[in-house]
Amino acid sequence: MKTIKGPGIFLAQFASDAAPFNTLEGMAVWAANLGFVGVQIPSWDPRLFDLKTAAESRTYCDDVLGTLQATGLALTELSTHLQGQLVASHPSFDPLLEGFAPVGLEADSKARQEWAVQQLHWAAKASANLGLTAHATFSGALAWPFFYPWPQRPAGLIDEAFAELGRRWTPILNAFDATGVDVCFELHPGEDLHDGVTFERFLAQVGGHSRANILFDPSHMVLQQMDYLAFLDHYHDRVRAFHVKDAEYRASGRSGVYGGYQDWIDRPGRFRSLGDGQVDFRSIFSKLAQYDYPGWAVLEWECCLKHPEAGAREGAEFIREHIIPVTDRAFDDFAGANSDQARNRRILGC
Repeated sequence: MKTIKGPGIFLAQFASDAAPFNTLEGMAVWAANLGFVGVQIPSWDPRLFDLKTAAESRTYCDDVLGTLQATGLALTELSTHLQGQLVASHPSFDPLLEGFAPVGLEADSKARQEWAVQQLHWAAKASANLGLTAHATFSGALAWPFFYPWPQRPAGLIDEAFAELGRRWTPILNAFDATGVDVCFELHPGEDLHDGVTFERFLAQVGGHSRANILFDPSHMVLQQMDYLAFLDHYHDRVRAFHVKDAEYRASGRSGVYGGYQDWIDRPGRFRSLGDGQVDFRSIFSKLAQYDYPGWAVLEWECCLKHPEAGAREGAEFIREHIIPVTDRAFDDFAGANSDQARNRRILGC
């Protein structure tokens, strides 16, 4: 078994134009002072990272790693959540996604998709240059507007959506395979890959591709009322990244899992800072240790109540307390005895 690495922190929700959150060096010092030992970098934020340069220059990558190492930090993964969203996006979302791509591509969805695909290819090379083995992203969504089967969907619509999703992602998965890096899709409402069934459907379209894997985030499963522990029993062999994020769901007589178009603070299901929600992290960390999870435990802070810096400060210690230093021997080894086939057969009366 392996001891999970961590605590790490995803920098996306903390980055801003104010110091120390406007540079990688500043955020590294901040994170290290809170007790984190790893950071996950959002590759779309030019204040922190230049993805194209990282894909082309090992010297730049060495500088990035050196900046982190100077404060005792490691790089856990790169993230292309925003770019991955644009790999496959239904036209109804075009106005909402204008800010996900560079200025000038707002009105050209085809150009935005081509830009996003190039970004993923750069991410594959950059991850390899940085010595990483896993990458965090979103799948995008062609079928999401039709997730509820009313009005009745025409036969074959969802099949075609997933077939197209597979066609778009297969070359990207191949690029990551060439660099030895796993693509970890965060299963998330708003993405076509949002639960186990949709992940299986996608996996079938990409031929069971070995690089198609999962970023496990139990908070999204709480909001969908899924059994996130059983999920690990089913899919642990594909879990290669982990966002440690809490959530709560409180049944209401007025709205349910769809949320009634309410603000986050009023929805029955909402994200919370670590320890303030309902997720059973002790059982999650136990299962990940049991199943030999090879990666990092990375805090993703999203809470409609608590200040982000308080959530980060508490989150570092929360994760540290939940990581299980795995044993290297069985607890009953003291009572063991040497054995061989002849002795085993004699014990069995054979």
